[in-house]
Amino acid sequence: MSSDPEKMMSKADKMTKLTLTRWSADWRGATELYEQAANGFRAANKYEKAKVALEKASQGQVMQSSPWDAAKHMESAAALAQKLSIWDEVADFYKKASELYVECGRAQPASDALGKAARALEDVKPEVAIQLYTDACEILEEDGRDQMAFDLYRACASVYIKLEKFADAATFFLRLGVAADKCDATNSQCKAYLSAIIVYLYGHDLKQAEKCYNDCSQIDAFLKSDQNRTASRLLTAYNEGDIEEIKKVACSSTVSNLDHVIIKLARKLPTGDVTAVQMNAGDDLDEDDLT
Repeated sequence: MSSDPEKMMSKADKMTKLTLTRWSADWRGATELYEQAANGFRAANKYEKAKVALEKASQGQVMQSSPWDAAKHMESAAALAQKLSIWDEVADFYKKASELYVECGRAQPASDALGKAARALEDVKPEVAIQLYTDACEILEEDGRDQMAFDLYRACASVYIKLEKFADAATFFLRLGVAADKCDATNSQCKAYLSAIIVYLYGHDLKQAEKCYNDCSQIDAFLKSDQNRTASRLLTAYNEGDIEEIKKVACSSTVSNLDHVIIKLARKLPTGDVTAVQMNAGDDLDEDDLT
């Protein structure tokens, strides 16, 4: 048989088409040819053609009721689309692979495929990446595998921070905290809550940071933690307008053990005018009420 991938593709295409003399498609034979053609094109650095061959090989595996192999081919096609910077296809192919893994009842690789797509798109299509990370988390949550989603929550929060959507970033750290609570991962839980508070402070939202602190302090594990004490010191320093104390707490070992993206934010605290915080706090007083 010819080793020319172009001829393999042509022969495979004919095997999938019905004619007067061919009453049923030979998907098994065609798929093998598509797979061999993909390898040949890849070896010749003809990535666009290899990608097309892998798409057809994936379809061939679907026609043979083999979603696992079909998903593997879609992931390979997605990786080539990434190499070619065809970003819409990167998202579409990884999503298709994820759907095929779900069809196999395999939540982890289904989530992993979406995670790969999200990482590939973080810089070029961050909003799409966020949705992919979110979907990847939900697949694991629905399968009761919350602990496997920790890195995905962090990655999604990081993209939100790059987009300066601080409230959304904090929400994802809180989701991480809830997932960690389900898994009894106390250290990850407490770090997630402190991270959310720091994100709110970086986004100039002291009120939300305090609400977050009060809500999280209802949870016994956080109430007794070093992260709680650090958050308390930080909020007290903000309310007192003590810039030096804010900087000191931001450089503490507890903060230094958080994710790198949060450490970077903390080192820049305080952002904005801290004295304005004190003035706003004073606005609640009624000057005419001297009782």
